[in-house]
Amino acid sequence: MPAVTIALESPRQAAVVRLLELSDAYAASLYPAESNHMVDLSSLEQAGVSFLVARREDDIVGCCALVEAGNGTAEIKRMFVDPEARGLKVGKLLLQALEARAGDLGYTAIRLETGIYQPEAIGLYKATGYVERSPFGDYQPDPLSLFMEKPVRKTA
Repeated sequence: MPAVTIALESPRQAAVVRLLELSDAYAASLYPAESNHMVDLSSLEQAGVSFLVARREDDIVGCCALVEAGNGTAEIKRMFVDPEARGLKVGKLLLQALEARAGDLGYTAIRLETGIYQPEAIGLYKATGYVERSPFGDYQPDPLSLFMEKPVRKTA
C-alpha cells in the first residue's frame, strides 16, 4: 500500500478545493449555518497559517490548517479527510504533522472547535491528548460545538 505523506502546501489547488467543498457539504448536513465555523480559501493563504496536505502517491487525500491566534496558541481549522481515504490513518498523520509544526513555531497550545455530531473526529482528538475546554477567541458557547485544547511539546 502506498505511504501517505504530509507536507506544507498551498491550499489553492483543485484537489484541495474539492476537499474543502466536501467538508462544507458534510458540515452543512450536520449543523445549522450559525454553528459552522469554517474559514474560506483566502483565509487559509494568510500569513500565520500553515496549511498541510496529505497525499497518497500523487492524490490529495486530506488537509488541515494551523492558524496562529496571536497569543502563543494556534487553532486547527479545515481538518478533513477524503471519504475514499478513510481508514488509512490520514487524520492521525495530519494531526501529528500539525503538532510538530506547532512545536517548531513555538506555540504553547493547540485549540480546536468541532461539532458534537462528529464522533470520529472527537475520538481522534481525545485519543491524542486533547481535552475539553471552554470557548476561546471569538467563539460563543454553542450546544452543537465542542472546544478542545492540547499543550504543545517543545521541539529541540
